[in-house]
Amino acid sequence: MALSDSLESLREFDLSDLDFENIGSWPQAVKTVIWALAFLLVGFIGYKLYISDLNISLDSEQSKEQKLKDDFRDKADKAANLDAYRQQMDEMEETFGALVRQLPSETDVPGLLEDLDARAVSSGLEVLSVELQTEQVNEFYIELPIQITVQGTYHDLGAFVSGVAGLPRIVTLHDFTIERGEEDDGSLVLSITAKTYRYRDEELELGGDEQ
Repeated sequence: MALSDSLESLREFDLSDLDFENIGSWPQAVKTVIWALAFLLVGFIGYKLYISDLNISLDSEQSKEQKLKDDFRDKADKAANLDAYRQQMDEMEETFGALVRQLPSETDVPGLLEDLDARAVSSGLEVLSVELQTEQVNEFYIELPIQITVQGTYHDLGAFVSGVAGLPRIVTLHDFTIERGEEDDGSLVLSITAKTYRYRDEELELGGDEQ
């Protein structure tokens, strides 16, 4: 009966009858409704300010967890194949070392210059200059650059380049430029760097340093 009476009084109540200067005189049903609304409002604000932030943090942590799982799985796969990777590396180093050791221990510069000159002449070119550059020391080998300048027709230059590439010793060509010759005969001037290589014999070099 008390509940039905409260509801009935709430329906019959007029908000204009509320005395905001004396809240204690308000009917119990109105107080109950206001407290319920206040509780819901506080709960809603708390959810937005606290629980919502927790959900965002949870999503972030779940993303980190998934990334860590993926990283762990990737590292686990690598660890499982570590021995195979090491064996492949050893085989590659052995193969590379064997190829490098096939390079000559000394560079036959006079013989190489004769070969280059012979290729140029046989290709119908005029040799303008051949200049030895400073040796470049690398970890396993030493390279000797040779700056070459020749003059002739376009086809003669192509024959010369092909001839150098076909030399029995290892010679690579780099940094070429082609310009018109000074004479008005259609000739071209080719400036190119040829590099030959030799194996870096550490024992010989150390022996030479000790002397």
